[in-house]
Amino acid sequence: MDESAKPVVGLIGMGEMGRMYADRLATAGNCQLLVCDRPEKTFQLQEQYRDCPTVTVVANGHLVSRASDLIIYSVDSEHIQVIVEQYGPSTKLGAIVAAQTSVKAPEQAAFEKHLPSDTKVCSIHSLHGPTIPPDGQALVLIPFRCSVADQQWVKDVLSPLKSRYVELTYEEHDVVMANTQACTHAAFLSMGTAWHATGRFPWDSGRYIGGIEVAKINITLRIYSSKWHVYAGLAIMNPIARIQIDQFARSVTELFVLMVSNDEDGLRKRVFAGRDHVFGPPGSPKSSSPPMFLTEEMFSSFAIGEPAAGPSPPNSHLTILAIVDCWYQLGLNPFLHLEIAATPVFRLWFGLIHHLFRSPERLDKAIHAAVHTLDYRADDCEFVLAARGWSQCISHGDFKLYQARFQQTAEFFKPRIEEAKSKGNAMMKYILDAIGSA
Repeated sequence: MDESAKPVVGLIGMGEMGRMYADRLATAGNCQLLVCDRPEKTFQLQEQYRDCPTVTVVANGHLVSRASDLIIYSVDSEHIQVIVEQYGPSTKLGAIVAAQTSVKAPEQAAFEKHLPSDTKVCSIHSLHGPTIPPDGQALVLIPFRCSVADQQWVKDVLSPLKSRYVELTYEEHDVVMANTQACTHAAFLSMGTAWHATGRFPWDSGRYIGGIEVAKINITLRIYSSKWHVYAGLAIMNPIARIQIDQFARSVTELFVLMVSNDEDGLRKRVFAGRDHVFGPPGSPKSSSPPMFLTEEMFSSFAIGEPAAGPSPPNSHLTILAIVDCWYQLGLNPFLHLEIAATPVFRLWFGLIHHLFRSPERLDKAIHAAVHTLDYRADDCEFVLAARGWSQCISHGDFKLYQARFQQTAEFFKPRIEEAKSKGNAMMKYILDAIGSA
């Protein structure tokens, strides 16, 4: 293709996702790229892409907006309003604008308020992190102010990502994101905070050494190795997410009260109600569905630290019981969201839940351990406090408190983050490959 005939894709914001897009599109060579980030990062970006002829680093978003055919704002939901206000008026006539925000309500408001009225909008959101290859992953497409031909053009330009397109409205996107990510992130954030409160790495206690425990640890550390703002905006700025996180904290608390009250019958009744809502009662088609690519042996092969000397002691798995109870209380159907636009982490998380709940033996052991085994009781208590703390932080919309809570726990795990990232990435690759071949 003649270089002058190639479309120009502009990226405003060159964080990890922005760079992933730039690298994939630049390698394909089907477009020219104009990119920018904060002024203090300009020289570093110029050095990084000095030998890449298809990428031009410019000083600011005005220079990107006035010359690009497709403009992608790859910035946080918290900052989308002020950045679109700054650069939106420079949008090239006839260009299509998109954004990679994880919460679309603020983005939609910013586009409607600050873009020229004749600007086309076909927004996007890749439902995976920058360390996950985009091939085959869900890429949400939101045709807001554009024709069918414009929508197809965006798909063609982004085809080097090799992603699976999922078309949603702005409103549907935020519902799906809340349903697949809000409680998922809250659960792992709370686990990390609880382990931090105990002052010991979980794999050093002798209680988190195999099976489901390995996956819990790997995903928790994967989240705490990321940037705090990736999760903060999704939780704080999405009102649906706030409702779900609040219910998750209530579910954690109420199940724990049944545990410490030695009310095994009450706990069993409530857990089974959640099971029947999500998976159907024993003998139903959903309850007899095949296992979702997970085995105890697979988990153990990705354990951090020394190999396990034996099986983990019986665990209440309060985190998993609470997630299913939360879905039950809110009337949510996670299977629907799994099919529509699940993230890799949600797929794995749902696999863990499925692994526990589809086995009557494993579920019975968890319920019995919750009431009668005290090995995890102190950890469960810390988890209740952590879940309530995260819920309160998010309900108050406090970004600074969110950042402080997140970074304190991230600092605690820092000595083992690199090892965890290696194990976690290997585990995610194994699982994604298993999904692809299923």
